[in-house]
Amino acid sequence: MPGEALKDLAEYIAEKLEGDVEQTYFVGEELVVMAKAEGLVRVMQFLRDDKECQFQILADICGVDYPDRPESRFEVVYNLLSMRQNNRARVKVLAAEEQIVPSVTGVFSSAGWFEREVWDMYGVLFAGNEDLRRILTDYGFEGHPQRKDFPLTGYVELRYDEEQKRVVYEPVELTQDFRSFDYLSPWEGMTDVQLPGDKKGGVPPHGWRGTKDAMEEADDERGAADGSHG
Repeated sequence: MPGEALKDLAEYIAEKLEGDVEQTYFVGEELVVMAKAEGLVRVMQFLRDDKECQFQILADICGVDYPDRPESRFEVVYNLLSMRQNNRARVKVLAAEEQIVPSVTGVFSSAGWFEREVWDMYGVLFAGNEDLRRILTDYGFEGHPQRKDFPLTGYVELRYDEEQKRVVYEPVELTQDFRSFDYLSPWEGMTDVQLPGDKKGGVPPHGWRGTKDAMEEADDERGAADGSHG
């Protein structure tokens, strides 16, 4: 549970940012601030500069996809750290699929690459980011791979073409050569091989398949077992 000081901080933030914050709550001992998109920059600047907050480190920006919520499909999450106050906070903003979220690069310079990553993975646009390019996928990549409706195989595959001496993109083709399964574990499928230390398996009628030494060892063990029951 959060301490009294953190609860007081949550009330302080909600009071000071009444027009820009929808609510504050806690996840474990961490403060979560739900901000309105149009007030995001003001919220981030207040949390950075106010002497009671001093969240001066933007550790990360990430996205979350809820495709069953068309009016607020995405959550953009800003993870903040205050070294002086020894506190962490998450600022969350809801965004529809085509909604543009204000960039916070003017408040935290590190936000530039983080916002590019969210754009690349989820397709969330940030107004004011002057370098909003793909950062994890290639320039010719189609779609945004961390959306939950993105196919696991993707849409295209790439390979290096020796004739053209360049990387080429082609539609994904799934080969079926290795898609015949017998649903047995590797151990269940090995019926005629004596594994080292395996004394439980029955000897197949044709004997063990393996080296001569392994077969002689198996014969000796069978003879010893037969003598003990004689």
